[in-house]
Amino acid sequence: MSESVTAYTDGGSRGNPGPAAAAFVLTDDAGTQLQARAFYLGQTTNNVAEYTAVQKALEAAKENAAKSITVFSDSELLVRQINGQYKVKSDQIRPLFGKTIELLDSFDNWKVKHVTRDKNTQADELVNRALNLQRDIEIKADPRANKKRIRLGVLISGGGTTLMNILEYIKQKKLNAEIPIVISSRSTVTGVERAKNAGLNVKIIRKKDYPDIDELSKQIEEELTAADVDLVIQGGWLCLWQIPPRYENKVMNIHPALLPSFGGKGMWGHHVHEAVLKAGCKVSGCTVHFCTNEYDAGPIIIQRTCPVKDNDDPDTLAARVFEQECIAYPQAIRLFAENRLFVSNGVVKVKS
Repeated sequence: MSESVTAYTDGGSRGNPGPAAAAFVLTDDAGTQLQARAFYLGQTTNNVAEYTAVQKALEAAKENAAKSITVFSDSELLVRQINGQYKVKSDQIRPLFGKTIELLDSFDNWKVKHVTRDKNTQADELVNRALNLQRDIEIKADPRANKKRIRLGVLISGGGTTLMNILEYIKQKKLNAEIPIVISSRSTVTGVERAKNAGLNVKIIRKKDYPDIDELSKQIEEELTAADVDLVIQGGWLCLWQIPPRYENKVMNIHPALLPSFGGKGMWGHHVHEAVLKAGCKVSGCTVHFCTNEYDAGPIIIQRTCPVKDNDDPDTLAARVFEQECIAYPQAIRLFAENRLFVSNGVVKVKS
């Protein structure tokens, strides 16, 4: 599942105290629903129901191995209490408040924000359904969503760290994909060995073995087509090739900076991080984009940022950027697999 999730929560009581219910809707960082549940609580108050909803959402997020969470609640009092802006005075609520803070602190990062009721309709509707039926409710995800396993062709030129990260997402069932082919532009790099050890089909296509870029590109296309690839993933691929019409907006690349800055020919690996540090940037990050036949010039899909610290060198900055790459690339692949990306006038739009 996603490392970063969002929860919309709501709780209500008909009588205060009276019949009560709590509900949450949990989504991943791509907006895909992970869980939607409501709990009938019997006789209790609005405040108890609101806190119960948040706790249930936090527990569900932990079960999904989330490391970061943003919780939205339409209870302004609850939000102010959790953020330390209002003291908890009720003896009934104090234990619930303590447990909620304990759960929140188990995440690497958390935020609790107020949302108006008109923007919290799904959780509110679940609460009312549970109250009307006087039982728990679980809304199952659409079984048609993500049913088709997307087929990835991965292009590498080095250690294969991006390939291994994507493969780990697949193994942990965080990404509904398979990798029928890996193409390397070099025969002796670590990535080839790692791919073979993982049981993947590896092809070596070296630039020096072909008379020109057209023949090189033709061979790459033939291998990808034979493997029935849906999406091509460049993971540390350093060899320019001519992308054929059949793969227009179906080839992704990840760049270790915030394009359009610090991109272009020769800007790869440590060259990028050295340039970022030399420029005195305070923020860096990564960019996932569709590839064109020009270095780092395709439509941007996703960008994630990280701070540049005063004592950074290219190695420490590269490590921090790579942490964001490991999140951004699977997210972009998931959006593609869900048919949520479309390009208009050279700009990627994400369907809701």
